[in-house]
Amino acid sequence: MQQNGVYDLLKMLEISLEEGFPVVPRKFTVVKTKEIETLIDRIYASLPVEVQEARAFLRRREELQAEAQQKAEKIIADAQAEADRKLSEADFIKALEREGIRIRTQVQQECEEIKRRAMEEAENIRIQATEDAMRTKEGAELYAEQVLTNLEKNLTQQQQIVKNGQVYMEKLRSDSFGSYDVPTSYSTDRVAQDFQIK
Repeated sequence: MQQNGVYDLLKMLEISLEEGFPVVPRKFTVVKTKEIETLIDRIYASLPVEVQEARAFLRRREELQAEAQQKAEKIIADAQAEADRKLSEADFIKALEREGIRIRTQVQQECEEIKRRAMEEAENIRIQATEDAMRTKEGAELYAEQVLTNLEKNLTQQQQIVKNGQVYMEKLRSDSFGSYDVPTSYSTDRVAQDFQIK
């Protein structure tokens, strides 16, 4: 039903109240309870869906608020009871304080020990890195020296090969001049200069 239906039901409710038996005029009236309840139920059922949902939401919110209030009161009561119990146990509180001081001191000592070990480890790493760097440098220098030594050896061998080639060529030249008549103007020095490696 729409709003017209709700208004009709409200009108019927008014009529039922007017038709009731007045016990005290304008204050108390005897009515048919069942009829009134039926009309009220029909009015609720005729309300728009949005109104019904809003009413249900409000009802649920009130229930949640009541539950939250009960929980809050219980928490407060439990906290108060716990506070009272703790306040009455002075020796226990003192023991807790002593234990807290002991734990704090122990934690401080452990932190100092961790710091000391970390610094030692860092120093060991620094020393190791320095030693590794020195070994690497020495290895590089040794390798360079070996390379230069090998290069010098190879150069010496190459120089010897060149000298051997020169001796061989000189021998060939000498053998060739021994077989042919060479003009005196064409000296051996001239031949040597022509085949000189530059």
